[in-house]
Amino acid sequence: MDEEQIPSEGMNETEPINIVPQRAKHKVHLLNIIGQIEGHTVLPPQNKTTKYEHVVPQLTVVEQDEEIEGLMVTLNTVGGDVEAGLAIAEMISTMSKPTVSLVIGGGHSIGVPLAVATDYSFISQSATMTLHPIRMTGLIIGATQTYEYFDKVQKQVVHFIERNSNIAGERLKELMLATGQISNDIGTILFGHEAVEKGIINEVGGVGDAFRKLYEQIELRAKPKPE
Repeated sequence: MDEEQIPSEGMNETEPINIVPQRAKHKVHLLNIIGQIEGHTVLPPQNKTTKYEHVVPQLTVVEQDEEIEGLMVTLNTVGGDVEAGLAIAEMISTMSKPTVSLVIGGGHSIGVPLAVATDYSFISQSATMTLHPIRMTGLIIGATQTYEYFDKVQKQVVHFIERNSNIAGERLKELMLATGQISNDIGTILFGHEAVEKGIINEVGGVGDAFRKLYEQIELRAKPKPE
């Protein structure tokens, strides 16, 4: 092994792997959101992470590159930094190009806004989505202002999901605050078909279904408008 290929000890800097298909029908950018969403704080090196500073530049390039026709987002995430996750979701939801998401393992916590941020969303039959309130670890000041801050952030997440899916905000909050499903915690775990039935995800499907939908959107957009 050459010296420059040896990873530095203790580093948590894994650049995203860019795999380009040779004979694809359309030029599509694939964004993988895996592990824990990393925001302002660097997580321990043993954590599998999706780094905010990697994803944001990717999305700006996808939006500006005229050759890229659409965006496919695949998710298997346990959540993570709420601000970073919501910022990425807002960027995806405001893109001018066709976008499709596919939850293939888990779309937990802040992964839910990321899953619904696209124009159309899929979830595999065995995948799960976990809905629960905003939580924070570490030192917390026990004051009224702390609760108010949590409540404001929670409302932003709920409003985003409500705007970008078919579930009502009140119903979403009920699922987030449900008891009895998660041991020592509150919230709701939804499997593939349940996420669709609740109106969070559009359809149960896999990789082929997701690409067919994205290609359909690209081709629909490319059709000349009648004069």
